[in-house]
Amino acid sequence: MAVKEVMIAAVLLGLSTATAAAQATQEAAPQHPLGQLPIEHAQLPNGLRVVMSPDRTVPTVAVAVYYDVGSRNEVQGRSGFAHLFEHMMFEGSANVGKGEHIQLITNRGGSLNGTTNHDRTNYFETLPSNDLALGLWLEADRMRSLAVTEENFENQRATVMEERRQSYENQAYMPSMLRINELAFGDYWPYAHSTIGDMNDLRNAPLSAVRHFFDQYYCPNNAVLALAGDFAPAEAMELVRRYFGTIPRHEVPAYTPPQLQPQTAERTDTLMDANAELPAFHLGYHIPANREPDHYALELLAIVLGDGESSRLYQKLVKERELCQEVEVSTDDRRGPDLFSVWAIMASGHTGAEARAVIFAELADVARRGVTDRELQKAKNRVRSYFVFGIQSSLSRAMRLAEFEMYYGDATLLRTEVERYLAVTGEDMRRVARQYFDASNRTVLDVLPTGQAATAADGGE
Repeated sequence: MAVKEVMIAAVLLGLSTATAAAQATQEAAPQHPLGQLPIEHAQLPNGLRVVMSPDRTVPTVAVAVYYDVGSRNEVQGRSGFAHLFEHMMFEGSANVGKGEHIQLITNRGGSLNGTTNHDRTNYFETLPSNDLALGLWLEADRMRSLAVTEENFENQRATVMEERRQSYENQAYMPSMLRINELAFGDYWPYAHSTIGDMNDLRNAPLSAVRHFFDQYYCPNNAVLALAGDFAPAEAMELVRRYFGTIPRHEVPAYTPPQLQPQTAERTDTLMDANAELPAFHLGYHIPANREPDHYALELLAIVLGDGESSRLYQKLVKERELCQEVEVSTDDRRGPDLFSVWAIMASGHTGAEARAVIFAELADVARRGVTDRELQKAKNRVRSYFVFGIQSSLSRAMRLAEFEMYYGDATLLRTEVERYLAVTGEDMRRVARQYFDASNRTVLDVLPTGQAATAADGGE
């Protein structure tokens, strides 16, 4: 997508001073680094939720609009629509010509982009603070009157299909990033299918269905507008009411996902990848949704196991035994049912089964003995740093606030979110390791370069 070529430079504006600012914040309030974060709420009669966090120290302002629609909201046979609109939203509206949104922002030294995932779609820009009205007007105009024309649709349909070919089908290991979700989630459609969409669904999509999708989800009562940076809240709200206040609300379909059926046996598959040079594999374990109590302990455990070169698995698999070139551990952080994920690329001459034997042994060790006090404290320090640095720029702050408001109904939860991680104990981490890392809850996807025999063993515990 052309918009993704636009550098979101505003994210980087604060980095030169971020270290000192974050350190000062930590020293002033080490246990509650976000406790004094300014957050103001408002809601328009048409349902638009507004979250504001003024900060007059840097003369920029960020505008982020989050729509409560992602690929999880798509119906079978119509995949890829949410991502398609990430492209369509820059194709013009009633008062903005094709491509002019980008031009108007960048000509003022601003930056912009949009992203889509399973759980939401967002659009954002950072501008000099005296151009806040421009950012709000542009977002309101495309919310009200996006140009969903035959020409724009066909143009962006072709763009998305080419993006799928170039970014997934022709890139090493990328097909496996789609396949692991299909394998792990099975019949659970919201998270089993890809955000970028199925080629046949994109090819066969009628314009009428695309227009219907926009009418259902791109409306003020299905959106959160977040502002952060150099602005006066009262003046900003006057602009918000002027530009967004007369946009009509729509009836939004209720999100009624199916019940995720418990996994009762290990799932395995092998994917042959013509673009891969070395074997690789995914591991996925079903875990609760983001912000469920156990999720915090699992996130910290992912840091201990696979976040950076000092982590347990990097040290054992890459440094000591040289079985892998790369290993990463993370939670996927979905709003709904989530995965604890391991991704590894093997070193030449080694198989996924060899590395998995080490991983399973480490998981068993955590379940048996837990983690060390030093590992736990290091993981908590990493989380605290992430939250403090994560709101240094106006844009990152606006995005976090919009996400919390949309996902959990209250942006002020961000102020105390760090405390949930700091409350995790070593026993919590041992308990979740015992509870979630059973072989029957495990999905294994081996990735083999085309031409290699599919001999990767499952690798028992």
